[in-house]
Amino acid sequence: MIVREKPDSYVLVKQHDHGLIAGEFARHLAEEPYPPEPTLYAIATHDAGWQGLDQTVRWDEAAGKPYSFTNYPTGPKLRAYREGLDLLESQDRYAACLCSMHYASFVRNSKDVDEVRFREGEIRRQERLKGVMSEEEVENLGHNFRLLQMCDDLSLFVCLNEPGRNDHPWYKNGFKLEGARFEPIWEDRHILRLDPNPFSEPFDLVIPYTLVTQSGRRVGSERLELRVTLGEPSALAPPERSP
Repeated sequence: MIVREKPDSYVLVKQHDHGLIAGEFARHLAEEPYPPEPTLYAIATHDAGWQGLDQTVRWDEAAGKPYSFTNYPTGPKLRAYREGLDLLESQDRYAACLCSMHYASFVRNSKDVDEVRFREGEIRRQERLKGVMSEEEVENLGHNFRLLQMCDDLSLFVCLNEPGRNDHPWYKNGFKLEGARFEPIWEDRHILRLDPNPFSEPFDLVIPYTLVTQSGRRVGSERLELRVTLGEPSALAPPERSP
């Protein structure tokens, strides 16, 4: 669950809904990744493993607020990661490899026993999946992984910030991809653009969310509608050909 705190309530966005928004950012980029379909599928479904966990709001009693993806209990979170990746591997092996790289990166410096075990298991998965890929597919993994990371960040940006604002510390310096930096600019509360522009056309985003009071009472489900517009055209830097 993505949690944005307001003065008297919490805005809750389900992880898979956030992933679908990341997929929309990716689908409208001027640069088409290779291979296109598995890469775009990976970006849009990278958080599908959270769907079971996000069926209910788990409350952090010590903090007096809902758990978010940043502090969710490690055991069930890692189990959901692994099960989601297992399912994805049965559907698309290239997408599974990208998402495995993404999740393993979260714990790359961890000393926690469970997280180390998870990371090592995912590295083995990645090596197994690379073994059935073409040379070109393997060469593009690194670039597509970084593309997934940027689209993930773009989606988190619109979920974690109040519309029209850039208050979250993660995105004060914008977004980076292959040496290029993109600055988010709000035209108003519902119109966003990046400078320079990486997109092929304007597009709309719809972000469903649940509003919960600070006492834990659900107020209702709503949705945020945004328009992503174009600034000056700009080509992304050429991809680095390294896995």
